[in-house]
Amino acid sequence: ESSRSHAVFTLTVESKIKESPGAAAKIKSSQLHLVDLAGSERQRDTNAVGTRLKEAGNINRSLSTLGNVIMALVDVAHGKSRHVPYRDSKLTFLLRDSLGGNSKTFIIANVSMAAKCFGETLSTLSFARRAKMIRNRAIVNEDTMGNVVQLQSEIRKLKEELSSFRAGIIRN
Repeated sequence: ESSRSHAVFTLTVESKIKESPGAAAKIKSSQLHLVDLAGSERQRDTNAVGTRLKEAGNINRSLSTLGNVIMALVDVAHGKSRHVPYRDSKLTFLLRDSLGGNSKTFIIANVSMAAKCFGETLSTLSFARRAKMIRNRAIVNEDTMGNVVQLQSEIRKLKEELSSFRAGIIRN
């Protein structure tokens, strides 16, 4: 039985801070995706047949789609208007926020010094270089949850301050 596949481990972390009793709670949330991509296979070199050949084809197709998404995001980072095909694979759809959303993304590329792996090493380094060119702007995911009456009161107070400011009246 083969174990060749991508592995994705997602950890969701939330912190809830309540400054005082009865006050609205501030919720910060974050996700950490740890992804282990299966390497591409040159099917003619591995002599894969049957189920193993089908698995290798699916892995290669998934990696190709990931490469297409990365190239589209690099184009977007350089000011080009382009469709990003996140929905073309389950992997890219799952990682869409990590690839081109509100995130900080890091990549670790494992390569080999062996001469026989030169082609795959070069391909991996090229993939990592393209991924490095993606530009995201990460901001804190913060939400406010709490007493609706208190939140409405805060909105009313802010509206009053805004109208006073517009009228040239500043209150402390």
